[in-house]
Amino acid sequence: MSMRWLRHLFAGDPAARHFPPATLDAIQHAVAAGERRHRGEVCFAVEGALPWRLALARRSVRERAADVFAHLRVWDTRENTGVLIYVLLAEHAIEIVADRGIAARIDDAYWQGVCERLRQRFTAGQFQAGAVAAVEEANTVLALHFPADRRDNPDELPDRPVIL
Repeated sequence: MSMRWLRHLFAGDPAARHFPPATLDAIQHAVAAGERRHRGEVCFAVEGALPWRLALARRSVRERAADVFAHLRVWDTRENTGVLIYVLLAEHAIEIVADRGIAARIDDAYWQGVCERLRQRFTAGQFQAGAVAAVEEANTVLALHFPADRRDNPDELPDRPVIL
């Protein structure tokens, strides 16, 4: 049996340590500023460690990210243009889940590149700079494929990062 659950049991509260209020404010500002340029919705979620029952399960981090995508209703946008940047600190894992409207235009390789650059910044201890840069990359590609319509561009999801 995998010892995955031990990482989660003894993780403590890494979300509070690596994502203090000032970092959450900076991410929120990046999300809000970017969403004025496009019709997409960016959601940033951080989970320090999984609840023990989920850590014992054999579900992948990608599956957990999909669950969070659904739970936070990132899929529930008018044009199916929601993007979730999901960080699971106990496993040093990052996943980006894009709704079907985005997936039809932006391939997974792009999002994997964003994840890799974010992982490198986190490894260097640059949590705020890495998170803001990842949000800005998402905003840039969304502005290219889904530019804002000045007449009708509602903010459909909260901009504040979610700590799970």
